[in-house]
Amino acid sequence: MKVVSFLPAATKMIYDMGLQEHLYGVTFECPKEATDLPKIVRCILEGKNYTSVEIDRIFSASKAQGKSLYWVDDELLESISPDIVFTQDICEVCNIDTVCTETAVMKLSKQPKLVPLSPNNLQDVFDCAITIAKALGKEEVALKYLAGLQKTTDNILDKLRANRAPLKRVMLMEWIEPIYNCGHWIPFQIAAAGGVDMLSNPAGDSIVNQWEKILKYNPQVLVVAPCGFDVTRSMEEMEILIQKPGWKDLEAVKNNQVYVADFDMFTQPSVGTLVEGIEALACMFHPEIFTPDERISKKFVNYSEYINQKVFANK
Repeated sequence: MKVVSFLPAATKMIYDMGLQEHLYGVTFECPKEATDLPKIVRCILEGKNYTSVEIDRIFSASKAQGKSLYWVDDELLESISPDIVFTQDICEVCNIDTVCTETAVMKLSKQPKLVPLSPNNLQDVFDCAITIAKALGKEEVALKYLAGLQKTTDNILDKLRANRAPLKRVMLMEWIEPIYNCGHWIPFQIAAAGGVDMLSNPAGDSIVNQWEKILKYNPQVLVVAPCGFDVTRSMEEMEILIQKPGWKDLEAVKNNQVYVADFDMFTQPSVGTLVEGIEALACMFHPEIFTPDERISKKFVNYSEYINQKVFANK
């Protein structure tokens, strides 16, 4: 059975479950495990280093004109002749959507089965792993995979309860300029890590938040994880935030609990990466209880500590 993934999260879960023998094509954004596979989906933003403002402007203009940021290599897709194509309908900025996929697939001489993966909450993401494995006739593999990840989240919850850890007032930003709150499964990740984000939109799209609203909310912990940005890339834009009026008055800033994190723990919805996100968030919210291991410690930084280290290194 030949599979093509138009969704990085699906690609990641296929590899995590050991089902990559079926994978014949991916997108340009798919994880490093799929580096050697043909890239079927490309993007007009690929290889460019646009700022948050520029990316938002390009997307808004494309949407207003009814155009997509993505395109499909029709000849390459035809040569693979897949049996199954995994796609999504959650975000037309992050990945190619099902409508664009259907348009490309209509041109094929052999029509594959389209399997859209469009989770809204954390449980939906878990269910997506089962959908993927079931499509490949390997449902039992997904159940074993999920059981291991569930054990990790259960251990975090048990530790929070044992230490009577208070809920932390949190904000997680999915974009810097304009500022977007977090939506879909991320508020559930925050809850699983011992926090609550009252500015979030659980099981729904992230939306623009005004800075004045954030100042009034005054989060105890601020997590900056722009979609598509790793820590290094996000650091290039932190100046936008720290120059805003009232930045130094935020409780998170005063208490040195501003964190910058890799996006793939939050807006790349594979079960494994989202569980990593819960582990990382628990360490950010409750550093007195949780210590990140070497794997998790590479995925986020404390902003204040990072800046101090940079200053010290430059002396």
